[in-house]
Amino acid sequence: MLFDVVPDNFFGPLAAPGKLVYWECICRLFSVTSRQLSFGVERDVLVDELQYYFESAMSADIPEEELEDAGSMTSRDKANFMLRRLESYGWIYIDVDYSYVQRVNFRDYAIQVIKALLAVSEERRAEYQGYIYTIYNLARAGGTNPGLGLLQIAENMDALITGLKSLNANIKRYIDELTKHSTVAEIMDALLNDYYTNVVDKAYHRLLTSDNVAKFRPEIIEQLEANSRSRRFLNAASKEIAELKELTPEEADELVLELLHEVIDAFRSMDEILDEINKKNTRYQRAAINRARFLLSSSEDIRGQLKDILIFMNERIQEQNIDYNAIYELEETDRLIRIFYWDYLNTDSLYAPVEGKKEFVPQEIPDEIPDEKAREEKRRKMLLKLERTLSPDKIDACVREWLGDRKRMLASELPLSEDDTFIKLIYIRLYGQRKRMGYRLEMKDTVEREGFRFRDFEMIWKERQRDE
Repeated sequence: MLFDVVPDNFFGPLAAPGKLVYWECICRLFSVTSRQLSFGVERDVLVDELQYYFESAMSADIPEEELEDAGSMTSRDKANFMLRRLESYGWIYIDVDYSYVQRVNFRDYAIQVIKALLAVSEERRAEYQGYIYTIYNLARAGGTNPGLGLLQIAENMDALITGLKSLNANIKRYIDELTKHSTVAEIMDALLNDYYTNVVDKAYHRLLTSDNVAKFRPEIIEQLEANSRSRRFLNAASKEIAELKELTPEEADELVLELLHEVIDAFRSMDEILDEINKKNTRYQRAAINRARFLLSSSEDIRGQLKDILIFMNERIQEQNIDYNAIYELEETDRLIRIFYWDYLNTDSLYAPVEGKKEFVPQEIPDEIPDEKAREEKRRKMLLKLERTLSPDKIDACVREWLGDRKRMLASELPLSEDDTFIKLIYIRLYGQRKRMGYRLEMKDTVEREGFRFRDFEMIWKERQRDE
């Protein structure tokens, strides 16, 4: 039983009106004792530490109803009073060494409670990588102290599962608290600062990357299954555990097999917890974004008006502390739209679509003899359009024709006002960068010719240039 080890009034200081001053004094005493070779320190040293604390401006006050004589107590008196109270609550005990010096020691159970409370107050997150890596190394080193190693594997496995369940519950807490935020700024602060800092960055992200269970799980399961089939390992582990826990050989054999199967089953069923964590993480982020989007939406349509009405009513309910089932007790609801529901559906509550009254009458499609002259005219226009299409081959042939026997020629020398000469120059400029074209270009200065202003260029036929 818990209170067979811990005194009945052990938690009294943390539940008393002066719980803040008790906790700060406990933290100071624990900080001093933890730096020593043991948790025992001379009483005068701790009195000096607490005296310095009560003399500082940052110290909390001891409630007057707990002080022996509030009017005449000095800081040193308060320090001695605090040590006496902590001793009476069972947090510390005082013994006298061979030199007749009083030494203050923390109780062993108090040390464990203080460490747990410090971890809670500092919001320390579980380091999953430490648990998994320890299990991985212990499973591979099964030949040395197999019994002790198996106990440590089971202990680390329990801590790992506890940490994952805690993370799972922590995400659910954030989802539940999301409805408490009434503004977009509060929602975004809860999502981007609080949630991402304390959950995603510290635990969830590492769980998917560096702390990923999948990196070590296959080899751990394989090694543990091999140990469960090895009579040599089972005998050695059973013998060692029987000595450590003072069990009979039969009880030790049963415990070894039970621990092996528990760890293997825990690793195999871990995906269910991880899947639930992933789903809750996605659900929280989606809920936060949808709630922020809802608050940001503003329109004069029915949806926007209903949103404004619901926000207004929620504010009044929170102000007047009214139950949600009694919202019509608000005076303002008489002037608002009242939302109601149908108990049953009938023809009056269903929308009747408008149907057309015209009757469809199929018509006969007449047979038409195609006009051959019209067909020939369309064919001629199509061929003419294809001839006017400027392809790279046609542009290459056009440049060859313009150059004739010449090796090079400026674009400004051409009659730009005739037909589509300037359009062809544009394509010549575009296709001139291609290696397969028969010509190349050299850029010149800007010129104006026949109403066109452009940067002149020289067309040079590659074969004739090589002949030079």
